Amino acid sequence: MSDIFNEMVEKWPSAIVTRTALPIFTGGLVAESYQANLDSQGQGPERIKIGRKVAYSTRVYTDWLKTRIEKEG
Repeated sequence: MSDIFNEMVEKWPSAIVTRTALPIFTGGLVAESYQANLDSQGQGPERIKIGRKVAYSTRVYTDWLKTRIEKEG
C-alpha cells in the first residue's frame, strides 16, 4: 500500500500540495471542504498557511492519509 503513496508524492510536481488541489492529488478521494472541516476540528495533518492559502507537505499529507485508511475485511 505504501507504494501508492510514494507514487503520489513522486508524480506530484511540487513538494507541497494546496488544499484546493487535494482532489487532484488524491484522485478524488479527499474533497477540499472535507479537509477544511477536519483541519478546523484539529484532525488534519500539519499544514502550511500563508495568508488565506493552506497547503501541506506531500510527504506529511500522505503519511497522515495512511493513518486514515479503512480496511475492509
